[in-house]
Amino acid sequence: MQNVTAVAHRGDPYRVRENTLPSLRSATRRGADAVEIDVRLTRDGVPVLLHDATLERLWDHDRPLASLTWDQVREVTDGGVPSLADALAVTEGSRVMIDLPGAPGERAVRRIVDVVRQQGARDRVYYCAGAPAMLAVHAVDPDAEIALTHTSHAPVRAGVLEAIRPRWLNYRFSLVDRALADRVHRDGFLLSAWTPDTRRSMRRLLAAGVDSITTNRVDVLCALRERLTS
Repeated sequence: MQNVTAVAHRGDPYRVRENTLPSLRSATRRGADAVEIDVRLTRDGVPVLLHDATLERLWDHDRPLASLTWDQVREVTDGGVPSLADALAVTEGSRVMIDLPGAPGERAVRRIVDVVRQQGARDRVYYCAGAPAMLAVHAVDPDAEIALTHTSHAPVRAGVLEAIRPRWLNYRFSLVDRALADRVHRDGFLLSAWTPDTRRSMRRLLAAGVDSITTNRVDVLCALRERLTS
């Protein structure tokens, strides 16, 4: 069995609030090879960690992130929402998968890529999302490592693959089976799956031959991986 990459989804969200620095630290302590984070821009163009368009679910503020400056975000969350720069600093030594929710345009993507470069993290960061966002990443940084999210059993169109040049294809775990894994590998890509949280689902994916698993329970995945490969 190959050594599957264990990716912590938004950190360690079952124990610590997702997409926060304590959550990222907890995930790396529990054995994560990489952490997955969601990145959006504030009104004044600061990339921060937040999955949703508003602060309501996690921080009980219903204003859209895009309507708030970085200083306002820090004020209403008591400093709980970290900047991308801070997240890259606390995950030094680990891989970071940056998910780009909300269909960001090239301006937003350029700002995110610039921060990655400024932090000296380009060699350990890779990006995931659907085709529009990944086209924007490729346009800004043609050498960026990309995990193209695909939500169908149907093969990704050849034109999309040619335009984006991903290293990974990233599938919801329920879509993955041995046949899909074999096809992805035969086509020259690595296969990533998200987000199984039960041991049964993790075992099935490991048996199917995936290369990476993104989960909310990274400690469970790491323990299962160790038992199966020892």
